[in-house]
Amino acid sequence: MSGLSMRLAPVSWPLVRPFRIARAEYRTVEALRLELHDGRGNRGRSEALGDDYHGESVASMRRQLEDSRARVEAGIQRVPLIEDFPRGGARHLLDAALWDLEAKRSGVPAWRAAGIGEPRRRVTAFTVGLGDGEELAAELRRVAGFPLLKLKVGGDDPRPLIERVRRTHPDAELILDANAAWSIAQLRSWLPALPGLGVSLLEQPLPPGEDEALADLDHAVPIAADESVDDTATLPPLIGRYDAVNIKLDKAGGLTEALRLADAAGAAGLAVMVGCMGGSSLAMAPAAVLAQRARWIDLDGPLLQREDVSPPIRYEAGWMGFPEPELWG
Repeated sequence: MSGLSMRLAPVSWPLVRPFRIARAEYRTVEALRLELHDGRGNRGRSEALGDDYHGESVASMRRQLEDSRARVEAGIQRVPLIEDFPRGGARHLLDAALWDLEAKRSGVPAWRAAGIGEPRRRVTAFTVGLGDGEELAAELRRVAGFPLLKLKVGGDDPRPLIERVRRTHPDAELILDANAAWSIAQLRSWLPALPGLGVSLLEQPLPPGEDEALADLDHAVPIAADESVDDTATLPPLIGRYDAVNIKLDKAGGLTEALRLADAAGAAGLAVMVGCMGGSSLAMAPAAVLAQRARWIDLDGPLLQREDVSPPIRYEAGWMGFPEPELWG
């Protein structure tokens, strides 16, 4: 793919309310947008936040891409990206833009090129950040009737929060996400109550590096790796310790590697969840392809923001549509 022109632009998305997790608080989503133009009227584009858990930022992604501009514009290819670029947000931006550009040039949608069946709308989690009092009550009113909620928790006993949510959302499926904030003692103490509270998935309870403690843990609720898994290379140590993996394109370094990771996870008997770092519908679009294969989906970034791109992905009462070709792919 020769004769490309690369354009980069930062974008800031204000959030509906401050979003808190165990290790951070966010008031805006800072992302980088990339466009590739082929000089023949075709454009591929993407948006990513990068992997802040590993120290990435808009500035670091931009530096990496600017340092590689000559190689990109000389005609970089999507598949060799996995060998030529380290995993992370910059590679994801290039990968996603190349998927889009290939679709625009060929007329073959990205989902078909990826070997995915005819896309359909899917249930996505709505993530409820850390909070209490009226702030939490307002958030729960906003998602009345949503079929899947993801509750962020810290190092405190999560059972009072779950019980409160259950009073207003008795039928919702619940995912609990500790963002690696628990100790093994806390996990052993709180885990037995989770099935009775209707929790269907527990995400990353322990810090990365402590995963071996899960190997002999008796648990009825599946446990998913998030911070412990990035790409295919990081999967083998997790087999036999986790029941599922949360695949995020910013961490994996793009849809191409994420699809490989999903294949490897499935072969190892692990269920697939697809998540995001946040962002607009453009940031969600490539992950929507992988979402067609996932057991759990957490692609609610646009729902947490005050604004979105046009045309947006359509969200309705916890259901996520598939991106229009005009948006991506």
